[in-house]
Amino acid sequence: MTTASDVPRSGQSDAEAMIAEAKKAFWVMVGVLVVLWLIQIYNAVDGYSLMYEYGTRAREISSLPTVLTAPLLHASWGHIEFNSGPLFIFGFLAAYRGVKKFLSVTVLIAVLSGLGAWTLHDSGTVGVGASGLVMGYFGYVLVRGIFDRHKIDIVIGLVMALCFAYQFAGLFPQDARVSWQAHLFGFLGGLIGGWVFRDRRPKPEVTAPAFPTIPLTPPDTPK
Repeated sequence: MTTASDVPRSGQSDAEAMIAEAKKAFWVMVGVLVVLWLIQIYNAVDGYSLMYEYGTRAREISSLPTVLTAPLLHASWGHIEFNSGPLFIFGFLAAYRGVKKFLSVTVLIAVLSGLGAWTLHDSGTVGVGASGLVMGYFGYVLVRGIFDRHKIDIVIGLVMALCFAYQFAGLFPQDARVSWQAHLFGFLGGLIGGWVFRDRRPKPEVTAPAFPTIPLTPPDTPK
C-alpha cells in the first residue's frame, strides 16, 4: 500500500533537480578552468604565438571568427590568475540553473563581447582574455532572477551587485591595456541573455465567467 509520504512532492523533486544541475555546473566550470590553464601553459611555452594567431585583431575581417577563440587565451600568467576566480564564481552561478542554457548564454556573450572589441579597439591591437565572459556572466546573474521570477535568483543577483560592485568600474575606460569595450559589450550580452533565455511559463487559461440562465417567462407564482 502506498502512503502519502511515499509520493514525491513537487518541491522536493525541483530541489533535487536543481542540486543535480548545480553539480553539473560545478564540474563544467572546473573543466573550463582546466582547459584555459592547459592552453595558457602551451601558449606561454610557445612564446604566446597563439595569442597573435587566435586573438581578436581590431577591424580585420579575417579576424572575425576569433571572437570565439580569444576568450580562451591570456596575455600573461597574471592575466589568467586575475580572471580565473571571478570566472569560476560567476560562471557557476550562471550555470547552476541549467548547463544547456548556460552554453547558449556563453556563445551570445562571447559574440557580443568579441564584436565590441573588434569594432572599438585601437587599430593594430590584439584582444584576448575571458574577462568579457566574466562581465557577461555577472550581468546575466544580476537580471536572471527578475526575468525568470525566481526569488532565490533575485537574492543572488542583489548579493552579487553588492559584493562585486567594483566590477562596474571595468565597464568604463581606465587602463589602456584593459579592454573596457569587451567588458561593456560582454555585460550587455549577459543582460540580453537574461531576457532571451528567460523561463517562458505558459499563460494561465482564462475561462469565461459563468452566467446564470434566466427563463424568458416568469415562474408560476403559488396560489
